[in-house]
Amino acid sequence: MCRWAAYRGEPIYLEDLVSSPAHSLIEQSHCATRAKTATNGDGFGIAWYGDHPEPGRYRDILPAWSDCNLKSIARQIRSPLFLAHVRAATGGGTRRDNCHPFVHGRWSFMHNGQIGGFEHLRRPMEAMLDDALYTARTGTTDSELLFLMALQFGLDRDPLGAMAETLSFVERLAAHMKHAVLVRFTAAFSDGINLYAVRYASDRFAPTLYAAPMGPQGGYCLVSEPLNDDDDAWVEIPEGTAVVLGENGIDMRIFHLDPEIEAKRALR
Repeated sequence: MCRWAAYRGEPIYLEDLVSSPAHSLIEQSHCATRAKTATNGDGFGIAWYGDHPEPGRYRDILPAWSDCNLKSIARQIRSPLFLAHVRAATGGGTRRDNCHPFVHGRWSFMHNGQIGGFEHLRRPMEAMLDDALYTARTGTTDSELLFLMALQFGLDRDPLGAMAETLSFVERLAAHMKHAVLVRFTAAFSDGINLYAVRYASDRFAPTLYAAPMGPQGGYCLVSEPLNDDDDAWVEIPEGTAVVLGENGIDMRIFHLDPEIEAKRALR
């Protein structure tokens, strides 16, 4: 499993999440405490928003703890909205195209989790993409494909609805093809205005997600695990929840899939 951190609010330096805290994202890359694997050394990436609609991005296949460029960039760049990720590969080789965050136009996306039996579902999932989005796929991960499918299903119009439709499609597809239904999905994504996050799993074992105020008043960060030992500051986001960080602060709501999917899930 991977570790990630995201922020929206008044501009802060990326190092405030990536490298400065006692349990920063770089620290989590070799010493995660709330994941199945303590080491997340299969690459890293950051995406940040500044003066242009589309995000800037820096990714590499080196472990985050060993890349001096990452620490330098994080110390110099200030942003009101950014995503950062350290990878523990569950599928797809260790190559730059497989490192999160993924970007397309103004959107950025990163993910912690997996699709069970992805090798059996990959071709029909890819077949759902139109030519432009299919051509945009450069890596081999389930994460990138989920992102592109959400774009296909209307991420621009209804971000949370498109993500719910994507996960519903995957679960229906797995059931139709007589494979075990297993989706574990804790993701963050942004259009440069709002920051969204979803914590969901078909088996109720969703990867962790926490939230806490950060930076000037009104800023929040979302993380896979807390950045320090101040337990009172961190709120664990429940499984089956969507989070929206916008101009009015933080909003949490129930994350609904297709009603038929929800009914079947309740019987598991």
